[in-house]
Amino acid sequence: MKIKDKRQHRKIRIRKKINGTAAVPRLAVFKSNNNIYVQAIDDLKQNTIASASTLSKEVKTKNLSTEASKEVGELMGQKLTDLKITKAVFDRGGYIYHGRVKSLADGIREKGIEF
Repeated sequence: MKIKDKRQHRKIRIRKKINGTAAVPRLAVFKSNNNIYVQAIDDLKQNTIASASTLSKEVKTKNLSTEASKEVGELMGQKLTDLKITKAVFDRGGYIYHGRVKSLADGIREKGIEF
């Protein structure tokens, strides 16, 4: 079984347990070799409330690192606070909660979002 297949299995297993609403959205994380992306998703209406990535104009650091991930997290946290959202559910997307994923979550938490 390939690494991508293992991640897909973990992702499906996680998604069975968590769900996002308009008041408490699901923060879905995807990371590639070059970028990291996060979306706030309302699963009931099946639409994206807000999104941020290293491709966003507001992110100053363009090289992918934990600092860039933290910047993306802070940007996402700011977008959620502007929408008056204080709670969310974190969906790590099958990735290990370490490194870039952890710094992204820390950046979101610094803006006052609870999960």
